[in-house]
Amino acid sequence: MLQTVQHSKNVSQVMQVPVNEPWLRGNEEKYVLECIRSGWISSEGSFVKKFEESFAQSVDRAYGIAVSNGSVALDVAMQVLQIGEGDEVILPTFTIISCAAAVVRAGAKPILIDCDTITWNMQVAQIEAKITPRTKAIMIVHIYGLPVDVVPVLVLAKKYNLFVIEDAAEMIGQDYKGKPCGSFGDVSTFSFYANKHITTGEGGMVVVNDAALAERARAARNLFFQPARRYVHEELGNNFRLTNVQAAIGLAQLERLPESIAKKRQIGKRYSLALADLQEYLQLPFPQTDFAENIYWVYGIVVKNPKIKVSELLIALAMNGIGTRAFFWPMHLQPVFAKKGLFIGESYPEAEFVAQQGFYIPSGLALTEEQMDYVTSTLRRLVYEYV
Repeated sequence: MLQTVQHSKNVSQVMQVPVNEPWLRGNEEKYVLECIRSGWISSEGSFVKKFEESFAQSVDRAYGIAVSNGSVALDVAMQVLQIGEGDEVILPTFTIISCAAAVVRAGAKPILIDCDTITWNMQVAQIEAKITPRTKAIMIVHIYGLPVDVVPVLVLAKKYNLFVIEDAAEMIGQDYKGKPCGSFGDVSTFSFYANKHITTGEGGMVVVNDAALAERARAARNLFFQPARRYVHEELGNNFRLTNVQAAIGLAQLERLPESIAKKRQIGKRYSLALADLQEYLQLPFPQTDFAENIYWVYGIVVKNPKIKVSELLIALAMNGIGTRAFFWPMHLQPVFAKKGLFIGESYPEAEFVAQQGFYIPSGLALTEEQMDYVTSTLRRLVYEYV
């Protein structure tokens, strides 16, 4: 039987290693105090514009539009590109539900693509066969640490006159062939949730190069108020605004992004070295492709050995004080979409396997070497108890 807790410790003595802990060691406090002392804590404060401009510049975009989270950034993308009833959007089945939910809320139909079992990104080679006269956009979603192979997607988009929506929420600070992730879509989106490389607690960003799209995005996040007559509305929008306090935190985080990325890669490499002897049983993150080095937003693991029961392993890690998260559950297996009659009878075997067998271990920026060593030694012990 799997021994859930080290014999030399009782539960109260076990080291606690959360799956993520944010790293707030720069100018965050200074900038937030400036907001408080000035009284500008709403979305009208000066930090919002500073953060938008600085972040857009960091990903080689002309305009940044700050929003309240990464999920609504995708909703804004749908409104900006006027995707709606009768349209189809191609996207990966292995992703967070925010991506497909934005398509469904817009009244469009999500068309799914299976994932690659090595990088966990969408299989770009499957996209063209899914394009129909109703296809209006392809949604690129970069997963976990490595980006999608973007160039073939851009070629398809140009060939069929399609929009590209790029969800780079997990790829802040990552490059594809030397260009920043988030610089490729007609509209690209980011998340600043607590586990991202830049966090504002909750928050997101829409980035574009087109001035008209930027103006429409600003209107969509702000109830479509009109300059001439504020309370007369031609379209329905939402209040998706980011506050000045959040933007202040984000700006401080952006200042330290290179340091954060370097630390993420150190975490990933330390884990991979320590777990190398388990590769017979566990698939570790692919270190690099022809177009990118892994950024290790999270350190994902896929269990290969059928003797190891993933659900039991995660419970055992939790009993040893180690936080984990299961991988994303595929869109075609989501009960909420089945109730809507979507994806009935569809199967995407690679995504199903990765979702069933995958999880990630603590990989937040505040992680210490001592914590990492504890995680790897505990994981090794538990795996060898199984096999």
